[in-house]
Amino acid sequence: MKLGEDGIVTGREYVSRLRALHAKLNPGSGWALLPSEKKKKKRQRALSSDSEDVSDIDDINDFDNNDDDNFMSALQSADDLVVRNKSRLSPGLLGISRLRDANADEPSNAVIHSVQFHKNAQILLTAGYDKRLRFFQIDGKRNPKVQSIFLENYPILKAAFVPDGSHVIASGRRKFYYIYDMNAGRVEKMEPLFGREEKSLESFEVSPDGKTVAFLGNEGYILLASLRSKQLVGTLKMNGSVRTVSFAKEGQELVSLGGDGELYHWDLGTRRCIHKGRDDGCIKGTAVSVSPNNKFFATGSSSGVVNLYDKQGFVDGKFTPIKSLLNLVTSVDSLKFNHDSQILAMTSKMKKNAVKLVHLPSYTVFSNWPTLKTPLHYVHSIDFSPGSGYLAAGNAAGKVLLYRLQHYEKA
Repeated sequence: MKLGEDGIVTGREYVSRLRALHAKLNPGSGWALLPSEKKKKKRQRALSSDSEDVSDIDDINDFDNNDDDNFMSALQSADDLVVRNKSRLSPGLLGISRLRDANADEPSNAVIHSVQFHKNAQILLTAGYDKRLRFFQIDGKRNPKVQSIFLENYPILKAAFVPDGSHVIASGRRKFYYIYDMNAGRVEKMEPLFGREEKSLESFEVSPDGKTVAFLGNEGYILLASLRSKQLVGTLKMNGSVRTVSFAKEGQELVSLGGDGELYHWDLGTRRCIHKGRDDGCIKGTAVSVSPNNKFFATGSSSGVVNLYDKQGFVDGKFTPIKSLLNLVTSVDSLKFNHDSQILAMTSKMKKNAVKLVHLPSYTVFSNWPTLKTPLHYVHSIDFSPGSGYLAAGNAAGKVLLYRLQHYEKA
């Protein structure tokens, strides 16, 4: 090709000419072409042949011209396509490897009731019966301890970061709770919620918008406290006892599950129940979790059954779960979706190694993990890092096992 004679040619024309040149230099290679490639070659010969019927050439030109826009569109969106394919997790086998224990620098001598990653994925919080909040810097290799806070005479049943990562809330079987200010390095004791007589504020959830803490109270009451004022700002009332709650829609809604298996869907703007239904086949509800994409929610029961629902479908009256998972045989204690809602972790502390990871949306359990030799012990808490690169599991032996999920590049 001479630039002086033909000027600047398109990439398509350049490729066409290279192929024509190859055909002249290698005339006997047609036998090796696949049927689809032979059709392409036939079209190319038609374009370069002076003896081809004009109507045929026009038809082929029409085909190529129509495809130009699609071809350029595909090129322009190729990067996005690669990202989408790469982000799609495949079912069946999970790429997972064990790393140095997250708390190897300072294991606990008691049950680990809470593990949670900071929003920056570099810090992991652990807490339990030894009355200590511990913070570890997670690098997957050394995982050094950063800090340890002792709460005297306060066995911790739950600890959690607020969404912006500036504070930690710690609760136990007491009328009061603690808030640790990470920036100031100060622990503040929060007095019992005004007007309430609960003897324990051990169970709570923090809203994703960082505005509200929902404590589980007596006789079906859900206590809503402001994170800013630290005061009680409202209550929600279920008919039976409340066993577990999960925020939805970035903190605008709340889903609660009662001991009687009744599910309540709350609008926190009006503080009214906008929908109520029964968890299918549930005798005693124990766990509930709404996925980050707000499409699914999962419930767990004392029998070990985990029901997975389409959230909008349930609100519309479709009470049948899209999948009932029967992989656990003892009471479900924890349900946790990862950040992109492609994995659901479900655990039971009543049986050794009772952890299963569910692939969504195929609704199937990953078959290769855990194995009989996986040393999970009795798992009491579990969490994914913000980018799902890490999975941490706290157990009854005081260890926090750390795993790397190979599919996710970011921690």
